Amino acid sequence: MTLKKIGHMIHAWLVKFWVPLSIVVALVTVAIGTTMVLLHREQVTVKIENIPIHSKKGPTAPTVGVLKPGEHLQILQRTGGWYQVRRENESKAWVAGWLVERSKPLNKLTPLSESTVVLDPGHGGSDSGALSTNNKYEKNYTLALAKRVKKQLEKRGTRVIMTRSTDKLVPLAEIPEIAERNQADLFISFHFDSAPEANSASGYTTYYYHKKNQSKRLAQAINQAISPNMPDDMHNKGVDFGDYLVLRDNSVPAILMENGYINSDRDFKHMQSASYQNKIAKSIPTGLENYLETR
Repeated sequence: MTLKKIGHMIHAWLVKFWVPLSIVVALVTVAIGTTMVLLHREQVTVKIENIPIHSKKGPTAPTVGVLKPGEHLQILQRTGGWYQVRRENESKAWVAGWLVERSKPLNKLTPLSESTVVLDPGHGGSDSGALSTNNKYEKNYTLALAKRVKKQLEKRGTRVIMTRSTDKLVPLAEIPEIAERNQADLFISFHFDSAPEANSASGYTTYYYHKKNQSKRLAQAINQAISPNMPDDMHNKGVDFGDYLVLRDNSVPAILMENGYINSDRDFKHMQSASYQNKIAKSIPTGLENYLETR
């Protein structure tokens, strides 16, 4: 059989079977592509310096070393934002996944960098919260403040979960579930107080419900951190017990901050200002770091 005849036979075969052949090629290509994607997802290369690794999941677990840029890790397990990884020397450890995926260096890595913090801007949507004397809604100021806190925490590498990022209503019972579902380390709910009579009360209070899970100590650390930066005419009402569902149904250390009285014209003047909100936002990471360092 000549080469010319063989060529004609191959051509005839391709013409006859090109449809099933194309399907097979396409399926094989998809399978190879999917496999490569899955393999890539299970591996990660460290991009920033000195990321701590731990014997167990969590920022307070014993540290067993640090990772260096360029180190290749195999991801064995993912939970709550953390990765269990196998290093190039075959040892296993736990690491904050968001730090491993991070490409921008941090000025300093602290336990707060390895923590998951849930921020809850009180109210939202059809629940406007309390009203100022000129009918401004509490829900708008809690969201603005929470966003500022989020920005400050993310500068430190913190994994931040917001219960809401827009003007929407989150059912009250679902708020603690967000912290549980994301395996949060800390929870802060933001509010502005209201008195029965306008201009009859002033000041800020930090509330806790549980004592056994360190919520009271967290409230004390935050209250102490923000106090020096608050306006002189804002009374620090200190730390107090608060029977609020978002605290009561939370198993993680959880606090609720009342950052002034919205129906006090004096307090409201402060809470409207970016300067006032920024003072709180910049103080909260300091309080969280002080709390974590004592654990």
